[in-house]
Parts: sequence; C-alpha cells; structure tokens
Amino acid sequence: MTAPAKAKVPARVAVAMSGGVDSSVAAVLLMDQGHEVLGVTMRVCDHGEHAARREDASCHVADTEKVAKRLGIPLHVVDFRKEFRKLVIDDFIEEYRRGRTPNPCVRCNRAVKFGLLLDAALKLGADFLATGHYARTENGADGFRHLLKGADPNKDQSYFLFALSQEQLSRVLFPLGGLTKTEARAIAARKELPVAEKGESQEICFIPDDDYVRFLEEEASMDTLPGQIVDSLGTVLGRHRGTFRYTVGQRRGLGIAWKEPLYVLGVDAEQRRVVVGPREELLRDGLIASCVNWIMPAPTMEFSASCKIRYRHQPVACRVRPLPGDRVEVRFQEREKAVTPGQAVVFYEGDRVLGGGWIEEGI
Repeated sequence: MTAPAKAKVPARVAVAMSGGVDSSVAAVLLMDQGHEVLGVTMRVCDHGEHAARREDASCHVADTEKVAKRLGIPLHVVDFRKEFRKLVIDDFIEEYRRGRTPNPCVRCNRAVKFGLLLDAALKLGADFLATGHYARTENGADGFRHLLKGADPNKDQSYFLFALSQEQLSRVLFPLGGLTKTEARAIAARKELPVAEKGESQEICFIPDDDYVRFLEEEASMDTLPGQIVDSLGTVLGRHRGTFRYTVGQRRGLGIAWKEPLYVLGVDAEQRRVVVGPREELLRDGLIASCVNWIMPAPTMEFSASCKIRYRHQPVACRVRPLPGDRVEVRFQEREKAVTPGQAVVFYEGDRVLGGGWIEEGI
C-alpha cells in the first residue's frame, strides 16, 4: 500500500461526499491523519418529469448523512442543479447534436467539482477539498504540482482529471490514490461504515439507468432526426433513427446484413449520416485535439509520450506536435481504432499526467 500525499496537520479539509464507499473512506483516512474534516455534498439533478428514474446518490443525501453521522462530522449540502444543467447536461446534449460522443465526467470535474464545489469549500473555511478519486498528486522539484496515476491500475482515474489547473491541484487531495479498491472496502468495513457494501456508482450520474438514448429522446426530442447509413463512398446501406444512437467504433445495432462485420467510422450530424465500414477502415494514424490543457507549462516542440484516447484504453506510444490555438497533432506509433470525436486524449510520461484535450478528428 502506497501512502497518500498528506497536507500539513492539522488542516481543515472538506470532503466531497457522494454517499459512496470511496468518498466515505477518504474522509476516514483524513480524520486518521489528524485533519479537521467536514463533508460537502452536491445536489446536481434537475428534478423533472422523469425524476423517478433518475434517483441516485447525487440527488439524495440520505447515505451521505448516515456516513457523516457515523463519523461525527458536519455535512453541508450545496445546490448546483442550475449550474450543473448548464455546464454539464446541456453540453452533453449539444455534443450529441453535433455528432460527437461527450465525456461529461471531465466537464464536471473541471467546472463543477473542482470549480464550484472547491469555491464553496473554501468559503466554508476549508484549506483543501478532498475527493475519492483514485489518483495522486505531488510537489515537484520544479515548483509545480504534478498529477499522477492512481496506484491501482484497475481504478486509476487520472484520465478524468487532466483539465485541472495548477491552482486547483494545489487545493485538492486524493487520499485514496495509493490504495486499491479492495483496500478501500476493507477500511470501510473495519470502520463499520453504513455504505461498506454499496455497489459502484453509475458512470453518468444524471443517467442512472445508463440509457443515454432514452435520456436524449426525452430531454432533447432527438428521436425526430432520422437519416441514412452509408459506406465510405456514400452508398446508402440503410436508415437510422438518429445519429445520437451511434458512436465511432460501434458494431452492434446497425441493422445491416453484410458479408463482413461493419463498424461506425464517423457520424455526420449535419447531413444526418452515419458512415460505416469494415474494421480496417476504422484504424487511424493519429488525431487532432483542441482545447488542450497542460498540467505543466505548454510545450513548444514536438515530443514523445504515451496517450489514452478513452478511459479504458491502454496507453499507447505517440508523438505530440503542438499547433496554434491550444491544439495538437498526435501520431500513434501503431494505428489505433475508434478515434472518437468528443472524447478526451490524455498524455502521460510514465505515471505523470502531462495534459490532455478533446479529440476533434482522426487522421
């Protein structure tokens, strides 16, 4: 077990609590280190017509209250429903309208959790905001705060944190960074936390049933946008009921009988076209990414690194060439499949996160 980075004791630390195992154990570890701990939890769900199907820990604080009571710490509830709707949900919908596949967790981390919630924590007198992310930070000899992968490769969540700034990183703690999930659950059980056996949280908190198609149909009436399924030459192979149902690399659900497996190669929302083809046409030499955020000062010369083009992607070797306007060109050492516009590409040097940006296109 690798010991997590510690703030100077005693510090006043606000823990972003969701009612799950990870954030609850984060609070326990900080208390054991001698910090003054308080809990903060967000209301982010926009209760409406379909609220009954969208109940989760972010909408209700019952489990969080139980944990706070068990630990004997104060709990503060902040209502960010309007802000979350504008910054995360509306962006999620708009990305699908554009034919892209968004990653709302990265947006939420930068703007809401380590933006609005961090500000709220500081106003409550906290010195730091801690979360249950499996990631690590450390102060470098160069004077910068570095973001590192979590020690557990199966739970590492550094990919979702590439957009954080130096100012944000200087104010956040990740107590679980050196633990495995098994170790975290063991701590929860030993402390007799009421959430010790609670299952994993949903990937997208505002779509707890994980049916994003249903969500987009109900929230944005996107089921009224049918179009054509074509091959790379433009030959019509079939019809679809909305480009939002498809993402690059998708194989199932095309509804086309063909001599070989077909995959989604691209989505043209403006023309309402889904482009499909065989697996070899899915491979790309590289990508262009925009809105790149660097944890360190932005590089000016081409460099070698490894990168991930989606959360569960194994890092691959690449060359990164900075372009004007916070953009980069990435060339993979070997061709990669399913380079998906709207997803994030994150760059690593060993365990250290260099930065990342949003995939615009494969090349």
